[in-house]
Order: sequence, then structure tokens, then C-alpha cells
Amino acid sequence: MFNKEKQLNRGNKDYRYLSARQLMWRKFLHHRIAVISAIILIFIYIIIIFAGFFAPYNMSEPHSEYLYSPPHRLRFIDDAGNFSFRPFVYKTEGYRDPETLLFVYEDITNIKYYVKFFIQGEKYKLFGFYETDLHMFGVEDGEIFLLGTDHRGRCLLSRTLYGGQVSMTIPLVGVFIIMFLGSTIGTISGFYGGWVDNIIQRFIEILRIFPRLALWMALAAAIPPNWPSTFVYLGIVVVLGFIGWPGLAREVRGKVLVLRESEFIAAARISGANTGRIIFKHLLPNIASHIIVIGTLAIPYLIIGESALSFLGLGIKPPMISWGLLLSQANKIQVLRLYPWMLIPGLFIIISVLCFNYVGDALRDVIDPYAK
Repeated sequence: MFNKEKQLNRGNKDYRYLSARQLMWRKFLHHRIAVISAIILIFIYIIIIFAGFFAPYNMSEPHSEYLYSPPHRLRFIDDAGNFSFRPFVYKTEGYRDPETLLFVYEDITNIKYYVKFFIQGEKYKLFGFYETDLHMFGVEDGEIFLLGTDHRGRCLLSRTLYGGQVSMTIPLVGVFIIMFLGSTIGTISGFYGGWVDNIIQRFIEILRIFPRLALWMALAAAIPPNWPSTFVYLGIVVVLGFIGWPGLAREVRGKVLVLRESEFIAAARISGANTGRIIFKHLLPNIASHIIVIGTLAIPYLIIGESALSFLGLGIKPPMISWGLLLSQANKIQVLRLYPWMLIPGLFIIISVLCFNYVGDALRDVIDPYAK
């Protein structure tokens, strides 16, 4: 008998009990696309937070000799077949074509600009207060434009990195507003019911009747045009946040309607718990994971919303920059045909939206770690 118990105890050493959090993490890791998307998003946020360090130039610095310059090709082998361990770009010179009157750029193959890392360049303020001139990469003598330039000769790579600071932070701030309003109003609607529920639901239906983009445009147009860029930024955040909460409120209301009739809620009422304790101690913790998932899935829509408003001229105003505002410079067929690199900010929008969608879908799957 003793030997049998000992063998069973030895066999139990191969088993380990996992908590709900560990099960959720393990289930999330099985979503390989979501894991890759999360890594990409972390990388994007790192480079936009330290945009001044990763950008070779200031976002507003013009280079009059490189108007609509195409992207410079990073090389390790020159035209003569010589290999170089240090990457380089050729010097480019532009001239106006006498027939088309367009700038044409040619590589000067006998002049090389070698790329150096951790190089001193134009000064910038890290986090808005620490001034430095250290950049991740650059060239000493000439210029390097890995993504080309715009109509004023401004580095598109630098402007894209700085624009990400706006396009990727507005959704985060807006989603907090959505989560707060949606969870609060939805909980009140589902918990109290009756005439309170009817009034809230009718108001939500009125908001959902209007097309979202048209409503965004109407509220964004109400922002005074003479406001400074910082106020416009805050205004866009508030507009996107106050428009996006009805969907979450509807879902939270449905969850609360089911939970308020549960036995543990009845036990809390019998024990004398007040309304605030029931809501914040019992209801919200049980739907918190669902709120987080819906908030994650709302981020892509806010990114697209900000980009659409800025593209239409109703969003972020210069001197601030965003990906949508950068795309507004490529709204003409002639620009798209002659300068296709102006669409590169749109590629960043597509990548970030897809990554957030994949991460949100994975979180929705792992919300119940015990489900198969």
C-alpha cells in the first residue's frame, strides 16, 4: 500500500497546475500570427517614441535641392562590382527635364556617402525636454533619403516616424474614453433597466443611425480652425472617443443583463451590499476581459478614423503631422503616377491596423482559457 502511494506521488510530479493567467498566456502563444503582430506593434511604438533618434532629419527641415527625390538605394556593392562592408548611397543630382518640366535625378557613381551609426546631426528634443543631436544613422557630407522626399524636399522617413507619434497615440487615448464611457453607460443601462435602459438605448440608436464617417466629419468640422495644433489634437481624440462608445455599451449591457440575475449577485444583495459595491466589485471584474478585447479591436477603427479626417483636411493641422496628413499630399493622380513613394505612410497604416486586428482576434479567443 505504501509503495503504491509513493508511485502515485512520483507520477504526480509530471503534472503542474496552471493559473488562469498562465493558461491565457499559453493559449495566446499558440496564435503565431498574433504573436508576430504584437512584436511588430512593439517595434513600431519603440521607433515612434524615439522618432528623433531614429529619424535622420528634422520632420520640418526642407532640402531645396531634393524636391520629390526618389528613395535612395542602400548599397553594399558599387557599379564596378566592389564590395563594401559599410553600406553607402550614391550622391544624386537633379535637373529639370526641358520637355516635361519635371525634376529628374541621376546617381553620381563616383561620389559615395557612407552610412554611419550613432552620428551627430540636427538637434531635437527627446520626450519634449531633453535636447540632443545623436541619431541612429546618417551620412556626414551629403544627404540620405531612404524613403524619398516630398514637394518641399523634406525627408519622408523622418516625417513618417514623427507622424506615427500622432496616428498611434490618438487611438490609445481614444480607446480609453470609449472603454470608460461604454462600460459605465452600458453597466448603468443593464443594471437598472426600466426607463433608464429605454432612454439610454434610444440615444444609442440615434447615434448609430448616422454614418460614422459623416458624424466624425461633422464634429471635426466644429473644431475652430484657428485653434493651435495641440488643441486640435485633443479635439480629434475627444471626437473619436465620444463617437465610438455605443457599440461597447450595447455589449456591456447584454453581459450585465445576464449577470445581474446570477446567484452571486443575489447573494451580494441579500448580504447588504450597496449598488456601487455590486457594480465595481462583482459586475465589472466579470466583464473586464471582454471590455479589454473590444477596446483592442476598436483601435484599428480609430487609426482609420484619424487618418481619414486628416486626409480630408479636418483632422491634424500643420505643423503637427500624422500619417493621414501625409497621405493627403498624394491625393492627386499625377502625384501617384510620378511619385509613388508618397504612399508609403499608407503602408504603415495598413500594417498597424492588421496587427491590431490579429492581436484583438487572439485576445478574443483566449478570453476563456478553459474553452477548447
